[in-house]
Amino acid sequence: MLLKFPLQRFLIYLTVTLIGTLVLNYFSNAVISNVPAIAPILFPTLTIFLMVFHTMIAVFMVMKYSCDKRRLYLMPIAFAFATSALLMLGTLKSYPDWFLCGGVTDANYNDALIFFVFRNILMAILFMASVILYVFKLREMHSRKIHFFILSAIVIFCACVMELAWLYSSNNPLLHVTFIDNVTFKYTNVWSQLISWSMVGIWVVTLILILLITQLRNIFWYSGAFFCACYTFTIFVLMTGQETASYSWYQARLFETIATLFLIFVLFCDVFTLYRQSNAKYRDSYQNSIRDPLTRLYNRSYFYDSFTTLLPTIANGQPVSVIVSDLDHFKRINDKYGHLQGDKVIQFVAKVLQDSVRQNDVAARIGGEEFALLLVNTSPEVARTIAERIRLAISQHDTQSSHAQLPESITISMGVFTAVDLSVPVEECVRRADEAMYRAKAAGRNRVVVWEK
Repeated sequence: MLLKFPLQRFLIYLTVTLIGTLVLNYFSNAVISNVPAIAPILFPTLTIFLMVFHTMIAVFMVMKYSCDKRRLYLMPIAFAFATSALLMLGTLKSYPDWFLCGGVTDANYNDALIFFVFRNILMAILFMASVILYVFKLREMHSRKIHFFILSAIVIFCACVMELAWLYSSNNPLLHVTFIDNVTFKYTNVWSQLISWSMVGIWVVTLILILLITQLRNIFWYSGAFFCACYTFTIFVLMTGQETASYSWYQARLFETIATLFLIFVLFCDVFTLYRQSNAKYRDSYQNSIRDPLTRLYNRSYFYDSFTTLLPTIANGQPVSVIVSDLDHFKRINDKYGHLQGDKVIQFVAKVLQDSVRQNDVAARIGGEEFALLLVNTSPEVARTIAERIRLAISQHDTQSSHAQLPESITISMGVFTAVDLSVPVEECVRRADEAMYRAKAAGRNRVVVWEK
């Protein structure tokens, strides 16, 4: 798999990650260093923002999963962010004086770091689970029973992690660990030499799994890999400080918050991209449903729907003209030159028709070699002039001037009818134009006839 890894994607990711982490680190460092007075109160404030951001991401993942159940791999990430938001409630509980608006002098930094550690372990493991489920995305594993089993396992795991975090954070005398001395604010060796490096290791393993397995196939996994890199960097920022009173404690939280906000921005970009693709597919699907596949003119049903829509304009005194046309001796062209050549003839005539009408008019193919034009606010005289222009344009072309689309010169017969009031139904209007076209055929073809009683 290493040999097949897309180097270009990796280099793009590496460049974006390096620039992103440096910029975010510079910004967070500048804020904390230049406004040191707000640093203590900033930590719980940023925790609230972070909690809201994680909740938003969790909801976003659940919504994407609900739209496509094959995206089961999103649910571990959804639970990772949702559980992370709940664990941040424990972090806020470590700052009781802040809730009372009396400062942060009585903060329990050890408990805050315990919740941070459990959050990181939980999220890294669930990110790994997401990558593993991504491998099986297209496999036959998307039954309700399997989804229920996997989601239940994730819920149980999250509940266990939250329970352990709660018990270890000064809520159980038998289960306790000290990462920070709340008197001296110094980090203990358990944190400095064991936990911090273990957390770096688990995030690095998660990042490697994302890179190797997903191969950064889309912006979602780019953002996931960037998130892993940011959390790894956050731990390094914490490791640079010797105590919680140093700026690194607050800078790490600010960096984590900004990185999460950046992730939300990327996810919004992903939503916009998906919306644009979906909208493009909808437009293409709609156009395919109303257009003739060979000529890309409108089809018969759209022609009649458009005519019906124009009825109010007829009632307001704006006439609508219908031109029905049929190629002369087209069967002979098919028999002599073949149906592929016949299709080229149809396409050539369709192009002439489309170029001869205005943007708000309708040019349609309503039969094999039969076409119809719907001309808005057009009198019988003007409609006849347009039909004559089209007839001449088609009859004057030969094989050379048509760039071999026509095997020989062809002609067309056209019938015109103009609706000036609502006394004649749509179907009757088209029938009268069709009848005029057949009169043109009977009179010798290659001509325009306006319907008369």
